Amino acid sequence: MPDSPLQSADQADARLAGLLDSAMDAIITVDASQRIVLYNRTAEKIFGWPSDKALGQPLEMLMPQRFRASHAADVQRFSSTGTTSRRMGDGTVLYGLRADGQEFPVEASISQLDTPEGKLFTVILRDVSERVRAQEELSAFAAAAQTLREAEKTRVARELHDELAQSLTALKMDAIWVRDNLSLAPDAVAARLDDMLAILDTTVAATRRIAADLRPLLLDDLGLVPALEWLAQNFSQRSGVACELSVDEALDLPEPYATAVFRIVQESLVNVAKHAGATRARVRIVATASHLTLHVEDDGRGFEMSAPRKPQSLGLMGLRERTQLLKGNVHIDSQPGQGTRVQVQMPLELAGVSE
Repeated sequence: MPDSPLQSADQADARLAGLLDSAMDAIITVDASQRIVLYNRTAEKIFGWPSDKALGQPLEMLMPQRFRASHAADVQRFSSTGTTSRRMGDGTVLYGLRADGQEFPVEASISQLDTPEGKLFTVILRDVSERVRAQEELSAFAAAAQTLREAEKTRVARELHDELAQSLTALKMDAIWVRDNLSLAPDAVAARLDDMLAILDTTVAATRRIAADLRPLLLDDLGLVPALEWLAQNFSQRSGVACELSVDEALDLPEPYATAVFRIVQESLVNVAKHAGATRARVRIVATASHLTLHVEDDGRGFEMSAPRKPQSLGLMGLRERTQLLKGNVHIDSQPGQGTRVQVQMPLELAGVSE
């Protein structure tokens, strides 16, 4: 027996309700007086109000107080245009209001429909909190990267001026003295030449150190593992902190992975030397054909993870930036008095990496 018109209408309504409730976006319909007449399941999840608390209520309950005064006028203007639908916000950031009072950014569009019962306005919106948060983090990373680059330029300029320029000036003055006294005081000239050779040795060492900080030649000449061994040894000599390195001797990564791993370890150890007050540090790297995991740990003073970040946290932001550029992630764990642990994981889209 065929369905009656009433049954068919009920089935159609049920199908429509099912489609609305399965939608990934919040769908909210209001009547001409801006009272909610349709409120799907996603809207319940996003706003925190159950349907029985939202239906029949003014739409203003879902928006922050500062937007309510202009909302009615905006809807009226949209209604008078006769436009079927459009995006809301016109490039400005829109915000919704959850039942617990929390504001959150949304992306929304609005449509209007004339019915025998009056005009209906339907808003389809999406919670874009994660997207906005990611954009804010990206902006922070970019600002931090610029700060780090400027700090590096300042450091190199200072070292060039304080070490190389002053040494070269001293050598020039000594060379002039030797030229003027070459035939008059051979013993004094010989002593001055010895001093000049000592200055040259110091200058060459400073030049190599500055160059190594900018780009470690060991990384190009001997590969990643010897460069990491040099880095750990150099760190211990400079800081007095014992450093244990655990890495497969056969590990060989192409660019840009090799430089990224070297710099991540370098920046982590710099943070240990500057801020940790540690006596021991450990670097451990494990790689497979598809992933690399890097650990840097210390037994230093640690810090409170929830505390506001100080300027020294630029080093941590640098770690995140380098890692995210290679589609990886960074996890930092620290507690006061219990040291700091940095874990970096990144995919390796290559073959032949030692396990």
